[in-house]
Amino acid sequence: MAKAYVFLADGFEDIEALAPVDILRRGGIDVKTVSINATDMVASAHGVQVKADMMFADADFSDADLLMLPGGMPGAKNLDEHEGVRAALVRHAEQQKLIGAICAAPMVLGHLGLLRGKRATCYPGFETELEGATYTAEPCTADGNIITGKGPGASFAYAYRLLEEFKGASIVAELKKGMMYEF
Repeated sequence: MAKAYVFLADGFEDIEALAPVDILRRGGIDVKTVSINATDMVASAHGVQVKADMMFADADFSDADLLMLPGGMPGAKNLDEHEGVRAALVRHAEQQKLIGAICAAPMVLGHLGLLRGKRATCYPGFETELEGATYTAEPCTADGNIITGKGPGASFAYAYRLLEEFKGASIVAELKKGMMYEF
């Protein structure tokens, strides 16, 4: 079974974190939410308290098939400033494993140089943070081992695209039908 880790920092965007967690789990992916805080409780950008499945310090991520960064502010900034998250992303990218980032979070990948020569999208206003990337303005952009999403409204499209990497288009189509995603 594929394994995904979703990094949560105070100020994460609710739907950008939890919609992908839900969709990936429905699709049979083993997803763990990971707090980068001092406790397992993480506050979303809208004040929703979420108990993460695990603490950052309790995982080495070597078994990860996907590392995912939700957006939201100051959540994305908090992820960008966390040296452990940055190091995990670089190691993951060196192995050409899948990385997902949505909204403001692609800036973390840009700051690490992981978007050089790739196509990517992000929340409007963060385009200059996608260092070396070609900005697409698409709801969701996949390029090699990187999948980026534009913002909250693209959360479902982004999550389905991540799932497609592991399960294929037919499984995603079945899940969309069952979830009444008719767009």
